Amino acid sequence: MQKLIVVHKNSCLFVLLLFLALIAIAIFYFALPSAVPATGQHERLVPIYFVDTGERKIAISFDASWGATYTPTLLDILKENELTTTFFLTGFWVEKYPEMVKEIFAAGHEIGNHTYSHPHLNSLEPEQIKTELERVGHMIYELTEEQPYLFRPPFGEYSNKVIKTAEQCGYLTIQWSVDSLDWKELGVEPMVKRVTEKLHPGAIVLFHNNGKYTAEALPDIINYAHEHGYDIVPISELLYEDNYKIDSNTGAQVKITD
Repeated sequence: MQKLIVVHKNSCLFVLLLFLALIAIAIFYFALPSAVPATGQHERLVPIYFVDTGERKIAISFDASWGATYTPTLLDILKENELTTTFFLTGFWVEKYPEMVKEIFAAGHEIGNHTYSHPHLNSLEPEQIKTELERVGHMIYELTEEQPYLFRPPFGEYSNKVIKTAEQCGYLTIQWSVDSLDWKELGVEPMVKRVTEKLHPGAIVLFHNNGKYTAEALPDIINYAHEHGYDIVPISELLYEDNYKIDSNTGAQVKITD
């Protein structure tokens, strides 16, 4: 009989503990919405990788952070094809080639911000990121009298901190959906093949102004794009200006329709 009482007490204790645990879970569950800010501060932010569009338009972009040997040839090719594109410039490149900056701008190309010193921005504090952006932004404005508003993070590295700081400085963060890998110096044909196979409506293509084979490959890439019905425009002409969202999984800039 005594054994039966002990078992009964243990059963009651187990039920009581289970009941208390369920209450604790319920309290946590119902309190959770108020514990997570409604502002979406924990939302994962991403740059624009491409534009979700049915139009056969693409944007070509060049990052400039070392050398300018091939830049005049690139500008000649673009001029011959009556194209304007987007150049993302680092501050130390601007300092070294101010006349080239003016030439790029005078040819009608769009100029974006690629930071002053091409650092790993994720390792910097917001104020340091702000300094990187504002310093080169002022330099570009002094040479062109036009303030850049497109920003490409060095190495393609970003975080919520980077994107939010850039936005506070008046910049829209831009990535790419087609990487030419011209910095690997794989040769003309591999570059042409890689880019043309990956082209799609709304694509943003990444090149570098001083890639060894970029200038040689560019005419074939342009010809392919035109033969397949693509218009080539600066990034700003590809983007939606308002009523859009950025898909957090793909980086697509998507038009919001009613």
